[in-house]
Amino acid sequence: MTIKALLFAFTLMLGSQLSAHAGGPAVLLDIKGPIGPATEDYVSRGLEKALESGATVVILRMDTPGGLDTSMRAIIQAILASPVPVVSYVAPSGAHAASAGTFISYASHVAAMAPGTNLGAATPVQIGGPGMPPAAPDRSPDTDDSSDTDDPGAGKEAAGSSPQSAMEKKVESDARAYIRGLAQLRGRNVDWAEKAVKDAASLSAEEALRENVIDLIADDVPDLMIELDGREVVVQGETRRLETAGLAVTPVSPDWRTELLSVITNPNVAYILMLVGIYGLLFEFYSPGLVGPGVIGGICLLLALYAFHVLPVDYTGLALIALGVALMAAELFLPSFGILGIGGIAAFVIGSIMLMDTDAPGFAIAWPLIGSIAFVAGGLLMIVLTLLARSRRRAVVTGPEEMIDDIGPVLDWSGNEGRVRVHGEVWRARAGEAVAPGNILAPGQEVRVVGIDGLTLEVEPRKNSPEQ
Repeated sequence: MTIKALLFAFTLMLGSQLSAHAGGPAVLLDIKGPIGPATEDYVSRGLEKALESGATVVILRMDTPGGLDTSMRAIIQAILASPVPVVSYVAPSGAHAASAGTFISYASHVAAMAPGTNLGAATPVQIGGPGMPPAAPDRSPDTDDSSDTDDPGAGKEAAGSSPQSAMEKKVESDARAYIRGLAQLRGRNVDWAEKAVKDAASLSAEEALRENVIDLIADDVPDLMIELDGREVVVQGETRRLETAGLAVTPVSPDWRTELLSVITNPNVAYILMLVGIYGLLFEFYSPGLVGPGVIGGICLLLALYAFHVLPVDYTGLALIALGVALMAAELFLPSFGILGIGGIAAFVIGSIMLMDTDAPGFAIAWPLIGSIAFVAGGLLMIVLTLLARSRRRAVVTGPEEMIDDIGPVLDWSGNEGRVRVHGEVWRARAGEAVAPGNILAPGQEVRVVGIDGLTLEVEPRKNSPEQ
């Protein structure tokens, strides 16, 4: 009887353990580096896979300097819509979640950090929209708050401010309202959330826990699973109790699609793809039938256009780059002594600088890349112009003009016309202006070609030529 009781108790314990873990493993997604379209795709697809696999919880392990506002908002929308609890975890030690990472932490059901990490500095640094000026540098914490949009006198100040400062206030006000809503939704520190946007404030892990910005501190992922165990979270209006102690953690790596998107949405790669595409098509148009340059150029250009579609591109800069390449190509076919080429290089460099309409970290074209391409383009242009100048000074070696100054004997002559042999061929000839009227050239006398009129040569006696 005692053995049966023990077996029954063991069965109940085993059943409780199985039911605790019946929801599936914990899914681990790593967000490392700038947040952009590739990160958005990775997180969204990761949350979908977690739902399909019946995961208990999704962990977003973050180490990011921030990123694009559009990608950040898409990730937050996916988190808010996820039926699986999402835990943001700033780790490992030394990592940070700045700017967009702070917003994602506030949006998560549970926010955690590892010791020695920090988050904050969420002031927007990009004024959205092509052609708009960049935002001013972050203001210090002791900046006067009289410019806040919540101030009753703010309307008067905004009315007298410049369009740039008014746009900055709009972007900042929108960001403050956004993070304030997330803080209220998750029951975290609303005042500090606004301060992170307005004053670019930052906190260490211990300070964030003390200020109710995060929910817990964990040394690593296993410790995080222990700390999460028994915690209650609200998911889509439903309160759930997390049972994560001893739960298996399944890392999800980016698939080929995310990796490809990560490569082509790198602004430097997209920039190079665009140039390869333009030059490939130019070579194909210049030498029809090569096929290769046209195919490669078309593929690269389509990939670049897709990347520009998801990146914050200034289309004025894109147009200047296209104009610059067109002017440099025109210089090769319509020599203008460098005017078209120099103008093309200037338009190309200015357009390259303007191309990315954001100051978000990791989404600007590298200055060395712009300088290198401009230097190579300028060098090739100089080489072409030098070769063209030399070709103008070189003696003609083909065509009718090549016969000027050639020497040949007179075969027969009558009046002012006759026949001569030049280049082993018999040509009709007439006396040039230097030959006196009535001066008959004798057969065998050597003459020099001084001009060509259709199929008739203009000749004059060769100096020191013996007369027959």
